[in-house]
Amino acid sequence: MKNKIIIALISLTCFTSYAQKEITWQDLANITFERKYFPIYDEYFLYPYFSSDMKALEGKEVTITGYFLDIDPKGEIFILSKGPMSSCFFCGIGGPETAIELHFSSKPSFKMDDVVTITGTLKLNSEDINHFNYILNTCEGELAN
Repeated sequence: MKNKIIIALISLTCFTSYAQKEITWQDLANITFERKYFPIYDEYFLYPYFSSDMKALEGKEVTITGYFLDIDPKGEIFILSKGPMSSCFFCGIGGPETAIELHFSSKPSFKMDDVVTITGTLKLNSEDINHFNYILNTCEGELAN
C-alpha cells in the first residue's frame, strides 16, 4: 500500500510539472519597458523587463487564446494578437505585450483574425529586436469555441 501511494505521488508530481499552463493577455501585460540604445542599429528601442511570474514560465509549455494574424505574403510569419488585425499594435493600438510571435511545428491552416487557442514553448526575448518580446515555439493550435 505504501508503495502505491509513493508511485501515485511521483506520477502526480511528474504530470503537474509537465502540464501546460494557461496564460492570459493580462499576464503578458505585467511587463515594463525602458528605452535602450542598440549600437548596431544606432537607435533606441523599448527594452522589456519581464515579471518574475513570466520568467518562471520561460521554456515551459503554455496556452493562450487570441486572434491569428498571418502578416507575411509568403505565409511564413504568424502572430497571435490580443485584438484583430484592425486593432493590433502595428496599427497603433496597444503595445508589444499584446502580440506573440508564433513558430509552428507545421504550417497552420487558420485564416486572418480566426480566434484560436495556441499551445507552445514560451521564449522571452529582450535582446533580438528582429523578433517579438514573447515567442511561442513548436506551436500547435485549434479554433477557439
